[in-house]
Amino acid sequence: MKEITISPVTRIEGHAGVKIYLNDAGEVESAHFQVVELRGFEKFLIGAAVEEAPRITPRICGICPSAHHLAAAKATDQIFSVEPPATGRNLRELLNLGQFIHSHALHFFMLAAPDFLIGHEAPAEERNVLGLAKRSPDIAKKAIAVRKFGQRLSEAIGGKPIHPGNALPGGMSMPLSESRRTELLAMAEESLGIAREGWEIARGLLDDVDQRYGSVDTAFMGMSDGGVFSTYNGAVEMIGRDGSRLGSFAGPEYTDYIDEYSEPWSYLKFARFTSGDYYRVGPLARLNIIEKMGSEHADAALAEYRGAFGRHTQTTLAYNIARYIEFMACCEKAVSFLSDGGITGEDVRTPVQAVKNRRGVGIIEAPRGTLVHDYSVDENGMIEHCNLIVATCQNNYAMDRGVEDMARRVVENGAVTESAANRIEMVIRAYDPCISCATHAIGRMPIRIEVEQSQTRRYQC
Repeated sequence: MKEITISPVTRIEGHAGVKIYLNDAGEVESAHFQVVELRGFEKFLIGAAVEEAPRITPRICGICPSAHHLAAAKATDQIFSVEPPATGRNLRELLNLGQFIHSHALHFFMLAAPDFLIGHEAPAEERNVLGLAKRSPDIAKKAIAVRKFGQRLSEAIGGKPIHPGNALPGGMSMPLSESRRTELLAMAEESLGIAREGWEIARGLLDDVDQRYGSVDTAFMGMSDGGVFSTYNGAVEMIGRDGSRLGSFAGPEYTDYIDEYSEPWSYLKFARFTSGDYYRVGPLARLNIIEKMGSEHADAALAEYRGAFGRHTQTTLAYNIARYIEFMACCEKAVSFLSDGGITGEDVRTPVQAVKNRRGVGIIEAPRGTLVHDYSVDENGMIEHCNLIVATCQNNYAMDRGVEDMARRVVENGAVTESAANRIEMVIRAYDPCISCATHAIGRMPIRIEVEQSQTRRYQC
């Protein structure tokens, strides 16, 4: 059996593998995106008091902890039957905007940009964030400044830049001070300026994206607040492959529409619609679903994006540009929130009395896509059952099929060159998968790409 191992694949969050199977002629017979670590957070939470979930679940991931924090908080609101006051809701949304700004800036500038600004054919030692800093130091410095704002926003509202703890049943534990608001507003305005400048780089990709890379045809799912881009409020909308509306949901009824399942080659769960249609989530899905971003500069960028790709697109690498448009929109929304002195109001939490409902489902948009936290509790509020559906699981099918599509295009004579391997990585990287959210493992296990054939040989790049 021939094996070609490429280790590690760079610029993703977490550890995974790609296995490519060849026939006797050295042609690709099949290929799979493979994750062999096991996630255990659903079991960790059983027996815990449900009000502890917003403090426990951010430990799932250091890249997108605010998303888990807020989804858990929304679920506990339902269990205690409380609605946060307006200021509390606004602070939660602002916290999630900080998460988006930090995560999207990290991915676009530091994980995806080297492929486009340096070139996917460039040597691996140059095709990375250090190579980008050397070639374009101004871009690297501005990317760091924007990420700093996202983290500072998370710290000011969530209590800590990583693993926040201020969201709790009924709202937030503390208000935002006026001095912090002033500081954050200046940073938000600077970040918006950087986002607007960076669009000149991002828009340059509109004509360069190969629409065949990682080809897959799916339905889409994402949150929409009355047709406007939203990360926290609104119903989850579903559209078909042609953009036709399939329905929507906002809570426990998600089980009527989403079917989770597994495949033998991966411990990472899969998800599809109960109709049998496969779907995708995240920036590409959200921009396919919404009518507008709801902010001036992001709406202008969205118009250019749709001019290049159409009203609905299946183009996998368009995820990178869609992500940038969301990044810009979140900067604009952060400026809007922080410009309003009402964000420092003292009324941030509705008092909680006792468990009113035995089940709560919190749904928000995380940077990578729709996130579901589903808790069932006993009469004392102790968690009896927990189910988490993260974006990477919902995009698992598309990544798996996209990997096979790209492998068929780039594997020649049973060999994978460095350039070919990176193009396979680019398909995975477009989804910005967070394997940390999807699975958990002990130790350091980088992603591997293996090609197997009937005769035993091993090559390592």
